[in-house]
Amino acid sequence: MWRLDGKTALVTGASRGIGRAIAEGLAQAGANVALLARDRTTLDEAASRIAEHTKSFPLVCDVTDAGQVRSAVDEVVSCFGRLDIVVNNAGGCPFLAPFAETRPQGWDRVMRLNLDSTVAVCRSAAGHLLEHGGSVVNVASAVAFAGAPRAAHYAAAKSAVLSLTRSLAIEWAPHGVRVNALCPGYVSTDLSRAVRADESAASRILGEVPMARWGEPAEMVGPAVFLASPASSFMTGQVLLVDGGLSA
Repeated sequence: MWRLDGKTALVTGASRGIGRAIAEGLAQAGANVALLARDRTTLDEAASRIAEHTKSFPLVCDVTDAGQVRSAVDEVVSCFGRLDIVVNNAGGCPFLAPFAETRPQGWDRVMRLNLDSTVAVCRSAAGHLLEHGGSVVNVASAVAFAGAPRAAHYAAAKSAVLSLTRSLAIEWAPHGVRVNALCPGYVSTDLSRAVRADESAASRILGEVPMARWGEPAEMVGPAVFLASPASSFMTGQVLLVDGGLSA
């Protein structure tokens, strides 16, 4: 039920952190994996690890550029002949600021990175998925379920990703396409390095997590493979929180 042999997966933001871990996990489950990211060096390194298990296809792509996304999806299908799994992992919170001090340019930047990129990938992959069926895993965040002072832009974008997930799940279910969301809590990645280095901030954050520790990228792999595989064949429109008990 967990095997993905013969399937083709596309993972955005796949050169590091959670995206890289998920890409490697999908490969270990048997899928051929196309990796999309902006940095060629880290992308090639990640692809070489995957090549130890299955076929890999690294593609430099800025997912905030819809044209680049369309071209990348077409290249993936041309390379592998099919597209079965899409993991929209690219995203992030490049700055923190009070809402009243957040400039429109900054707000738009975060929306493009977290929401518009997911829209662009889903739109570009739709034709292939709707014809043959498949699974979409949108990586959102536990922050989508609560207020986020100084990160209203990020929380709003991730909340919108959850809404998009549910809407597409309903629309695409008759075509055999499942759409679910994976919501990590506080995870030890490059993006959280600055916060983890701040003892006061890190202590405050861990005080909110019942398991009292940071999650690891590898701990997102099992849930992601579950959502991508036949193991979750009767699940769509759902949100899987992997947050050490934070949401509880």
